[in-house]
Amino acid sequence: MSRAALLVLADGRFPAGGHAHSGGAEAAVKAGRIRNAEELESFCRGRLHTAGLTAAALAAAAAAGLDPLALDDAADARTASPALRTAARRLGRQLMRAARAVWPGPGLDALAAARPRGAHQPVVLGVAARSAGLGPEDAAHCVAYETVSGPATAAVRLLGLDPFQATAALARLTPDLDRVAAEAARAAGQGIDALPAASAPLLDITAEQHAAWPVRLFAS
Repeated sequence: MSRAALLVLADGRFPAGGHAHSGGAEAAVKAGRIRNAEELESFCRGRLHTAGLTAAALAAAAAAGLDPLALDDAADARTASPALRTAARRLGRQLMRAARAVWPGPGLDALAAARPRGAHQPVVLGVAARSAGLGPEDAAHCVAYETVSGPATAAVRLLGLDPFQATAALARLTPDLDRVAAEAARAAGQGIDALPAASAPLLDITAEQHAAWPVRLFAS
């Protein structure tokens, strides 16, 4: 396995479109639920252990070689918000373009052909990780980190938050990231039916509200 490939895939500069999404942080900031680094850390921890765990397990399962189309259906079933399903498929389509350019392979080609409008982003990431020679826990770590780094980056822009404080909040979450990635990889090894379906209802509700805003900085 290539740890360097993991660094490339997890790099925020990887051209997969994640910079345009806040992971629910924009709606949380407007509602007054994120006002400082401490509240950002709490928000990220909650997101990580709910939607993040679910997404990490889907990615780990795809990296393990489970049927990506079945996993895409499983992702749909685990995403209650239509707005979040749309965002996940948009991100998946963008990630697919980048991954096929960097790590071309038959798995990515087959998924792109079967889901021309985009598969769920964690599923695409797992297939991309497999194409890059990475394993299930690598894919889970990548998704877990993305789950918290996206909101942290958005909060810096939305609040003018000190980027050192935001990064320190991410550093304090690293034990949680390791635990979630390990749990996701274990679940992936037990098959699709064993994948977690943890959710955050408030994220679903605010995603629908956010999608209806006439003016917003982030797509989701």
